Amino acid sequence: MKKVIVGISGGVDSAVAALLLKRQGYEVEGLFMRNWDATLNHDYLGNPTLNESICPQEQDYNDALEACRILDIPLHRVDFIKEYWDYVFTYFLEELKRGRTPNPDMLCNKFIKFDLFKKEAKKLGADYIATGHYAKVNNAKLYKALDQNKDQTYFLADITKEQLQDVLFPLGDYTKPEVRKIAVEAGLNVAKKKDSTGICFIGERHYQEFIRNYLKPNPGDIIDVETKEVIGKHTGLMNYTIGQRRGVGLSGSELRHYVCGKNVEKNILYVAFGDSKYLYSDACTLDNINLLEELPEKLTAKFRYRGEEIPIEVLSVTKEEIKIKYPTLAKSVTPGQACVFYFNDECLGCGFIKDVYKNGEKLWYLS
Repeated sequence: MKKVIVGISGGVDSAVAALLLKRQGYEVEGLFMRNWDATLNHDYLGNPTLNESICPQEQDYNDALEACRILDIPLHRVDFIKEYWDYVFTYFLEELKRGRTPNPDMLCNKFIKFDLFKKEAKKLGADYIATGHYAKVNNAKLYKALDQNKDQTYFLADITKEQLQDVLFPLGDYTKPEVRKIAVEAGLNVAKKKDSTGICFIGERHYQEFIRNYLKPNPGDIIDVETKEVIGKHTGLMNYTIGQRRGVGLSGSELRHYVCGKNVEKNILYVAFGDSKYLYSDACTLDNINLLEELPEKLTAKFRYRGEEIPIEVLSVTKEEIKIKYPTLAKSVTPGQACVFYFNDECLGCGFIKDVYKNGEKLWYLS
């Protein structure tokens, strides 16, 4: 009997993944990862900020324990707090300082879930590891899940072919409603538990309040990119992302201006009025490349998880950089975010957006 170690998070997806594998005849055990210590939350002056009756991750662990009791499988626990800080959270902060918009979930998959977790699972005798991701894997090739609305290949695109070896994604052929139904019928305690949203270590906390725990606010000018006039003050460039319109803080014009750029050196936030030409681009360069397969000349790509998948053309490929163009203009292509490649249902890997262009010129208002 083959042994599978399942990453049990305390949510419904991982619990159902374990249940399905058990029904398929595998020897199943769970492994809970503790990646963040909320008791260490502090502001940039060193003052503690945590005010919660129970750490959310400890609640998740309690839910995971109960789910595994119901499933009648063992649950192991491992702490990757230091590693998560070194490989994921430090990167997150450094990218914010550079004026970019990081994607820590992708780094967590690359360095924690499909590296350190996998090594820990092998120590426990695992033939395979499994998670509750909505995706498919076949011969170390990554494919979209049946449920296109829940497909998570975007977040998995930065893991390597080697990391995809001996990996199972049991939910790949199920929709989210089907997963919920299976959990209810099995009497799982997490059957109706709300899905976690947003960045994992922030959880339900307000984003800007959380960021102030680690980066000192640095207010500066908000400038209209077309008129070059100062029209307001921002609270710190790390609090904004390209394409944002809610929470920009322009009195009397809320929802009418979009963030379209940043200048870190001058501490300027650029905004455009309405659905402006300044929000659109037709090409970009990518760095930190991870290719699962060789790229065809024409394929599709997504610039953000919930973004539209659009046709692109590959102009050049090196180990360090890829340049692409997109015949249909794309909106709010954001430095620091991932560009994930697809050919039909297969995910071919990704690169991270470095510079953005339009009509052959680099967009000057994007740092």
